[in-house]
Amino acid sequence: MRLAILFINYGPYHLARVKSCHLLFKEIGWDVVGIEIARQDNVYAWKTNIQNLNIPIFSIFGDKNDEEAGIKQIYQQTAATLAQIKPDILAIAGYAEKTMLSALIWCILNKKATILLSDSKEDDAPRRWWLEKFKSFLLKGYKSALVAGKPHQDYLLNLGIKPNGIFFPFDVVGNEEFHPTKIRHLPQPLNKPYFLAINRFVPQKNIPFLISAYSNYRQLVGNRAWDLVLCGDGELRSQIEQQIAENELQDSVHLPGFLQQQELLPYFAHASCFIHSSIQEQWGLVVNEAMAAGLPVLISNRCGCFEDLVIEAVNGFGFDPENLHQLTELMDKMSSGNIDLKIVGQASLEHIQKFSPDEFAKGLIQAAKYALAN
Repeated sequence: MRLAILFINYGPYHLARVKSCHLLFKEIGWDVVGIEIARQDNVYAWKTNIQNLNIPIFSIFGDKNDEEAGIKQIYQQTAATLAQIKPDILAIAGYAEKTMLSALIWCILNKKATILLSDSKEDDAPRRWWLEKFKSFLLKGYKSALVAGKPHQDYLLNLGIKPNGIFFPFDVVGNEEFHPTKIRHLPQPLNKPYFLAINRFVPQKNIPFLISAYSNYRQLVGNRAWDLVLCGDGELRSQIEQQIAENELQDSVHLPGFLQQQELLPYFAHASCFIHSSIQEQWGLVVNEAMAAGLPVLISNRCGCFEDLVIEAVNGFGFDPENLHQLTELMDKMSSGNIDLKIVGQASLEHIQKFSPDEFAKGLIQAAKYALAN
């Protein structure tokens, strides 16, 4: 049996998942291959080396992408790639991309089983009833689903996927790459305690709100305040720089820019607490990374991962991403010395093991067997 896994492109997260799948599926006599729409992604500027893998990764459009291609060309190239690979079952990450739809149609026409990989949830965007009806019809083409967490399961149940055909987890990272014992020796980016946030600088990540809450926090606690590191880049950078200057935070808010995974590891290794303040987030894989690094977390309750990853007052706290006072108080609480950060961070580390590449592979095996049986 051959299972193929189709992502938009293979970044560090996806490689960790497919490597675990390769090992665990091999134990049951299955072959696993990867497929991506293109080697480059316009959203995430990953520099991922797939040359030395012992797992084949096929790129449908190579170093280009499918944005300039017509529907006919997209289907033809997708069909040609799948005909070359000859999968018995295909796991498809989402259904919004034209290439993903083309892959689903090819599987239906060629009587191949399909698995939906999904981290969509009900409140990601305003929902139109007629579009939801179309999605329900479309999802009949999938035999099973592997989802990120509980909110994502609920959404698929509303769209008509059978509960017995939904498995977990989808959104995982290579936990071992971030393990404290592996990264604690890395040089310290700052010689002082700091909150860490890692985001694209785009509106939905809510960074101006975070900076405002941090400014209030510094006014509240004075000299014992931790610094704030904002890793990332994007369209709001100049606005963020201006806000930092207006609040006279240049000495305490640090902007190292967009960093590749290996460059982020020192920041994870020595941070005191991780903050994610998005107002819209399907999951938030960077939270997985922070927990895998053994960090306490403060997470917006709008993030898709909140319900599954945050155990209130155990590994961190949730907050309303529109409530400045609430986040300010939580920053104060975390840095007060009244919380044992090591115990809270250890709770993060232990809990995130339920969301590992091996657990992804186990869930995918269950989804694959269900899909073939139904």
